Amino acid sequence: MLVLTHHLYLKTRKGERAFDIRVFQPVQLQVPVGTAWSCRYEIDWPDGPVKSEGFGFDALQALMSALKMVGAEIYSTTYHREGRLRAYETEEGYGFPVASSLQDLLVGVDAI
Repeated sequence: MLVLTHHLYLKTRKGERAFDIRVFQPVQLQVPVGTAWSCRYEIDWPDGPVKSEGFGFDALQALMSALKMVGAEIYSTTYHREGRLRAYETEEGYGFPVASSLQDLLVGVDAI
């Protein structure tokens, strides 16, 4: 089940192009011992979609893992480095957390 959709906008020569990020409800996995959870996400990048998932020992950990993976993907793109991405009209940032090793890349409201 879809949990959230977030929109980003990419500046192109033809104007801005919107694309979506979707995060789905975590699901419990069948594992031999203990418990494990997965949280799927999709990013409709203009140069091709990305589908992946975060994992955890519970639903919250899997969700946080997926959100941080989305943040890492956004902040590591050429689009971000070139300043061609935005999520909000008046604020910089994209609305996703990142791992502590990437926090020096954060901009705008993400850096607060």
